Amino acid sequence: MPEKRTIERAKEDQREGKPATTQAGEFVREEMEHVREGKHGVKGRKQAIAIGLSKARKAGVDLPPPGPGKAKDKTRKSARRAYQKGRSGPLRKTSSAKRSSKKRSAKKTSARRSSTKKRSTKKSSKARGRRAG
Repeated sequence: MPEKRTIERAKEDQREGKPATTQAGEFVREEMEHVREGKHGVKGRKQAIAIGLSKARKAGVDLPPPGPGKAKDKTRKSARRAYQKGRSGPLRKTSSAKRSSKKRSAKKTSARRSSTKKRSTKKSSKARGRRAG
């Protein structure tokens, strides 16, 4: 998820009538900063640029995917998907009912598991004390 100030800077560039590549440059710059800070390890400069462009497309920058022959099919497909996501607007995908119920039940069991573990460690430490003494 791009930072708020990056999106604001890109929108400001759009209001000023600057081209889409300039707007996308804000996202690329942010990604380069993340690399320098060590937030995530990218394999190289080109990968950081690709991530930045993808974020820009998803944020709604009018940056169309590369044409045939300009990039690999996989890259073009990914860019087209990101572009479509940006065009459709900020929609949040909701979890399915099945996933939600599984998450709820998992939370219940994890709470139970942790208390059981505490109880068993308490028991074992008492037993250890009896053996030692």
